[in-house]
Amino acid sequence: MRLPRRTLAAALLPLPALAQAWPSRTITLLVASPAGGGTDFAARLVAEPLAQRLGQPVVVENRPGGNGAVGMLAAIRARPDGHTLLVAYSGTLTGKPAVEGVADYDPARDLVPIAQLTNSPQVMVVHPSVAARDLREFVAYAKARPGQLNYGSSGNGSLHHLGCELLKLRTGIDIVHVPYRGTGETITDLLAGRLQFYMNSPPPLLAFCRDGRLRPVATTGAARHRALPEVPTLVEQGFEPIPIDSWFPLMAPLGTPPAVLARLQAELRAVLADANVQRRAEEAGTFADFAPAEAVAARQAQETAAWTEVVKRVGIKPD
Repeated sequence: MRLPRRTLAAALLPLPALAQAWPSRTITLLVASPAGGGTDFAARLVAEPLAQRLGQPVVVENRPGGNGAVGMLAAIRARPDGHTLLVAYSGTLTGKPAVEGVADYDPARDLVPIAQLTNSPQVMVVHPSVAARDLREFVAYAKARPGQLNYGSSGNGSLHHLGCELLKLRTGIDIVHVPYRGTGETITDLLAGRLQFYMNSPPPLLAFCRDGRLRPVATTGAARHRALPEVPTLVEQGFEPIPIDSWFPLMAPLGTPPAVLARLQAELRAVLADANVQRRAEEAGTFADFAPAEAVAARQAQETAAWTEVVKRVGIKPD
């Protein structure tokens, strides 16, 4: 196919020149999951204010499929000119490589972090039939009933699966993993009492915690969650932290010009400091939480190593 002259000229333009002219057209934020989830929310949270600051449209494009592989590969293969970026999810960046390896691609090698956008601590809940008011009591309750209690996750190798297995390793409890395809059906069985324990981000669980159909026993953040101020953290209860928080960074294809990366990081720092952006995030049960590229890379490496060790010790295999 013959390329139009304008397209051909752009293709031949050296990357330093592209960096100087950036952004010269619409910026696409790829999301490797369907609309409506945490990754999609993080992308849409920053898209409009980022567009205002950059003077070019910023659009969100959902590319679900392959447990995140479709969208991530699209970002990896995109031209590294700063016009196609990826809003990533910590589970895909750290849990997935720990379970499935990096034969086809390695997010730590093939993508460059720009900045963290949002961070969502998790809440651990039990069914009201469980006689436990906090996580310490739940551990004691589970130890007295080895193999009799169930916990749910969004699938084998998901962060919630890995997080519960790490909790089991550290506490010596024996609770049975029941994998599901999605959050909705997991919560249905939890409310019905077929599951006794579950952990997830607060938004889908808050209403049930408030009306008593579920009981929160711990949160995973460094401080108490503002939506659940009465619930003590893991650390407050004497447990080690579990790297289960959902966090969402903006990433770029390898080779994106440093000047573009620096500009994006600076603009995102300003966007995420805006009071309206912070309010919108908190209303959704998460937090606008800027962190620079080096902090994202360090967190990614630390959590991947932690989950790789859990996978080895438990013997988790990919589906």
